[in-house]
Amino acid sequence: MPVSPPRTLPAPVGLSLLVRLCVLVGLPVLLFALITWQVVADGPLIGVDERLSRALVHPDRLSELLADLGNVQVAVPVLALALAYVAWHGRARGADRWWLPPLAGALAMLLVPALVAPLKAWTDRPGTPAVPPAVGYYPSGHTATALVAYGAATLLLLSVPRSPAVRRVLVALCAVLVLGASYGLVRRGYHWPLDVVASWCLGAVLLTGVALVAGHGAPPVSRSTRRSSSGTPSPSTGPS
Repeated sequence: MPVSPPRTLPAPVGLSLLVRLCVLVGLPVLLFALITWQVVADGPLIGVDERLSRALVHPDRLSELLADLGNVQVAVPVLALALAYVAWHGRARGADRWWLPPLAGALAMLLVPALVAPLKAWTDRPGTPAVPPAVGYYPSGHTATALVAYGAATLLLLSVPRSPAVRRVLVALCAVLVLGASYGLVRRGYHWPLDVVASWCLGAVLLTGVALVAGHGAPPVSRSTRRSSSGTPSPSTGPS
C-alpha cells in the first residue's frame, strides 16, 4: 500500500492561533501599559479611579475575608495541590513530558513577585485613605497571586480528562475565588480599583503561557493527521 505524504496543519489553523495569542496577550499588555502610564503621569484615569474607590470602600469583616483569598498562604497551597495531582496523574498514565504543565504553573507563580515587586517600587503609588500612609500599591500583588494561583490550578486540572459538569464547576469556582479576592481588596480599601485591573492584565499574560503548555491553546489534531504526519498509512475515510 502506498505511503501517504506527510501533511501539516492547514495555514488557517496557524493563523487562528496567532490571532488568539494577539488577543490574549496583546490586549492585556496594551491595557496594562495604559494604566501604568496613567499611574506614573497622574493622568485623568487616576481621578476616576479615586472617585470609584471612595464609592466602593466599606471596610467590614466580609471584605477582609475575601481579600485574604489573595494571601500567599491561602492561594499558593491550592496551586501546589493541583500541581502535585496533575504531575502524579500524568506520570501514572505515562504521558510524555508529564512534568511540563506543572512546571509551567509553578513558573507562572514564581513570576508574580518577580514582576510585581519592581513595578511597585517604580510606580511608587500611595494607598487609599483606608490604609496607613505608604507607597508601593500598584499593581496589586494579592490580586495577581489569586488570579495566577487559582487560574493556573484550574487550567491544569482541566487538562485531566473529566466530565463537562466537573469542568464547569472548576471554572465557576475559579471565577468566584478571583473575583471575590478582587472585590474584597477594593471594598476593604487595600487597593485602588486600577491596581486590581492592572494585575488582571499581568495574570492574563501569565495564564496564557500556562494554557498553551497545558494544551488549551493548541489546535486539535486528529488521529489520522498524526498518522499521516508520521509517514504511516491513513485511510481517506474514517473518524477525524
